[in-house]
Amino acid sequence: MNARVQVIGGAMLALLLSGCAGSQQSSGAALEAARMSFQAVKENPDVLRSAPKDVIRAGESLARADRLSSYWGSAEDVGHYAYLSRRYGEIAEQHTALGLNQERAARLELEHQRLQLALREAKLLSVQEQSNWLEEQMVSLATTETERGLVMTLGDVLFDAGRADLKASANRTVLKLVQFLQLNPRRVVRIEGYSDSSGDKQENLELSRARAQTVADVLVDLGIDAKRIEVQGHGESFPVAENASARGRAQNRRVEIVFSDEQGHLGAGR
Repeated sequence: MNARVQVIGGAMLALLLSGCAGSQQSSGAALEAARMSFQAVKENPDVLRSAPKDVIRAGESLARADRLSSYWGSAEDVGHYAYLSRRYGEIAEQHTALGLNQERAARLELEHQRLQLALREAKLLSVQEQSNWLEEQMVSLATTETERGLVMTLGDVLFDAGRADLKASANRTVLKLVQFLQLNPRRVVRIEGYSDSSGDKQENLELSRARAQTVADVLVDLGIDAKRIEVQGHGESFPVAENASARGRAQNRRVEIVFSDEQGHLGAGR
């Protein structure tokens, strides 16, 4: 009987020691995995910068697992703290990845804003250059600088004789005028009609105003605010040449467009 008990007791002791050895081996593997994980985390400068508290917790948990494994602490406790160390390391890496993504998104947004600003500046520069070019074109289109301001003259050849309708040949000049006014929204214009001294004075006055109004109507049709346009008819007053010759009379039959300055101030009228 005693021999049988001894056999059973020996078997149980062997089983117990085997279980302890297995647990110690398992906890040792967990501890080694935790050490490797913590080593990788603490050598990553991004993790140290982004999640220092999680790195500290991982180190503290690993140190506790080490202490428990160095004496007869339970394998479960060693495994538990080894697991905590690895988990804190994973959390640190996740926080780091999130922080890096946020930084990357912030950089991309900043680059987007810089690009938008550059595009707006380029567009503004383009508009300014185009405005300068159009102003040069306006100056080249029979314009003169007077005490009333910059004046552009539309000659009689742009109208049919005795009529207020603009010919198709006037389209290019009018379109440049429209572009110039669109790019300079503060400028206003005064459109003045003139005639020669031939025929009835009152009819000449009416025709001169009708021609000026025709030009104004075309500008409005093409998108220029009517509030920016003033219309006057002067008939045969203020000739620029003698009415004795056909050439002189043709010069007197004209429409003049007077431009304001960049602040919208028009010079004195007639």
